[in-house]
Amino acid sequence: MNMTHYMELLAVNQPWNLLAFMAIPVILAETVAITELWLLYYRNYEGPVRTVNRAASILGGIYFTGVFVYLLFNAVMPLTMGGEWRGPADVIAVLSYLAGVVPLAGIALIDLGVIARDRDAHGKMGLHAAFVALFLVVAHVAMIFGMMDPTILGAAPAGHMTH
Repeated sequence: MNMTHYMELLAVNQPWNLLAFMAIPVILAETVAITELWLLYYRNYEGPVRTVNRAASILGGIYFTGVFVYLLFNAVMPLTMGGEWRGPADVIAVLSYLAGVVPLAGIALIDLGVIARDRDAHGKMGLHAAFVALFLVVAHVAMIFGMMDPTILGAAPAGHMTH
């Protein structure tokens, strides 16, 4: 079977890799997205919905930063050094997935008071929402290319050696 490293990562070591690399980050990001809609609609940046939003934002950013570092050293670097990428779809899927660290860390940094300190609550939530949107884009690009048979974009079929 021809699959990207992204899909292979999620498929092996069931259910643990699926939970660690997909379920936890997506549940946290979706929690942020859903609570964000409520917060922006009502412009009520205090209370239990904001507490859940803030907790999911910080936890998601910290968690995904750990995932990013782990995969950088245990997947990206070895695949690159060994010339083991499975074509463009594989590279796009993995790098798009890892690009999720930018918006998720950004969201955490806003809620930790490291960036956007000069903005009011609504301004911070607007930036927060932009980061959520960016995460949704890169996550969906990763999923689309990750589910693709890498031979569609020119990778050699599995088991085929090239010299």
